[in-house]
Amino acid sequence: MPDPRASEISDERSIRYPGWGITAAAFVGVMTSFSPIVPYTFSLFLNPLHTAFGWKREALDGSFAIAAITVAVVSPFLGMLLDRFPPRRVILPSIVVFALALASLSRLNGDIHRFYLTFFVLGLVANGTAQFAYARTALTWFQKRRGLALALILTGSGVGSILIPPLTQWTITHQGWRSAYTLLGGIALVGLPLTALLVRNRPTPTLDRSNAVPAGMSVKASLASTAFWVLCAITILSAFSENGLVTNLAAILTGHGLSAESAALALSVRGGAGIIGRLCVGFLIDRYSPQRIQTIILLIAALGTLVLAFAGSSLMALLGAALLGVGLGSEADVLPYLLAHYFGRKHFSVLYGLTWTAYAVGGGTGPVFIGHLYDTAGFYHSRFIVYLAVVAAGAAAVSLVLRSERSTTLHNSNLNFANPDLSEE
Repeated sequence: MPDPRASEISDERSIRYPGWGITAAAFVGVMTSFSPIVPYTFSLFLNPLHTAFGWKREALDGSFAIAAITVAVVSPFLGMLLDRFPPRRVILPSIVVFALALASLSRLNGDIHRFYLTFFVLGLVANGTAQFAYARTALTWFQKRRGLALALILTGSGVGSILIPPLTQWTITHQGWRSAYTLLGGIALVGLPLTALLVRNRPTPTLDRSNAVPAGMSVKASLASTAFWVLCAITILSAFSENGLVTNLAAILTGHGLSAESAALALSVRGGAGIIGRLCVGFLIDRYSPQRIQTIILLIAALGTLVLAFAGSSLMALLGAALLGVGLGSEADVLPYLLAHYFGRKHFSVLYGLTWTAYAVGGGTGPVFIGHLYDTAGFYHSRFIVYLAVVAAGAAAVSLVLRSERSTTLHNSNLNFANPDLSEE
């Protein structure tokens, strides 16, 4: 007679399934990773650093561009490591370096080159701490609940973006910006113990070898696919819009007359809305067309950006931030799902790394673009944010191409992505 407990721990629907414990550990890791800490607190330091050292806005935004460009260069190589080695060998050293680099910002002096160097180091290890590093592990444990598992992991970023910005702003206000950077370095270490104890790839193949099917498309075949480049184009446009806005959002809102506390609250609301959006998207993409869902959430992001362009009150700012969170916060969940959906899992991390290169291109140029416009005009004009809304709408338009591309990709590759055969360490 089969042991019901053994059946339960092999069923993705059961709370005792080991994959859910790993998902919980990944959630905590992502909650205190580069993703919620650096983009969501960056704008809180703009005014204090300008006051302390006289650095211009475009020069400060350049540090974020350095981190983004570094992410662009190293992500494919990081993906190769994640495809080849157990995830902890990559994630744990990345967390330690990330935390030390953040804490070192508390010792800044008037030399902006040191600031740039630190953001270069942050860029080197950024994806080693974030959802990029944890996503492939989740894919090895889940098939039927893959979308939900990915959503729960990325929800960690939303939770972090709710809690970390107001705590950082409180510390800046009462203890100073140097103490705030020390605090962020400590927060970055929170995910270390659970990652060390729990995060691992599934140790056995999902399927019986006798029924094995191809694990996925080769990197060469994937790069020859229109679908891959469409995904990259969507990523560049959405990252340009999102990071151009989020890294300057606190300064934009205070420039429109809102208090620093209200601006920090808007950042938190964006993160909270991202949690709701991600959980909904994670539930829906296991059941409905992920391409159609992606188009809808990108349109929501464009609308949220447009609302923020003309936000003259706390209520409008919070509404715009909520729409932005539901949109661009959830779009990040769809990308890894679509990569596995189109190309399988064999080279997932390498392909994911290449899309992060695309993300870094858009994410690095967006803040510099807005910073340059600010330095030229001397204030944040509403039309600057309208430009970002148009870019987000463009990403939604490009996403329409994916619906017609899926059948072609699957036919040409002759792959069964629902049941990939992948042996894990």
